[in-house]
Amino acid sequence: MPQIKSAIKRVKSADKANLRNNAQRSAMRSAIKNFETVAANNGENKDELFRAAERAIDMAKSKGLIKANKAARDKSRLSKLN
Repeated sequence: MPQIKSAIKRVKSADKANLRNNAQRSAMRSAIKNFETVAANNGENKDELFRAAERAIDMAKSKGLIKANKAARDKSRLSKLN
C-alpha cells in the first residue's frame, strides 16, 4: 500500500474505474450473448436484442473499453446473424 497521499488517491480512483469498466464490459458481453442465443433459436424479439447489443458495443467503444476496430468487427458479426 502506498504511503504518499496522492498515490493512495490514485489507488482508490483506479479501483473505482476498474469496477465501473468491469460492469460495463460485462453488460456488453451479456447483451451480445443474449442476442446470439435468441438468434440461434430464431426468437421473436431478435431485432430488439440486436439493437441492444449494438448499443452496448457503441457505448463500450465511446467509453474507451474496446477499440474502434473491435467494435466494428463485433457489430459486423452480429449483423450477419440478424
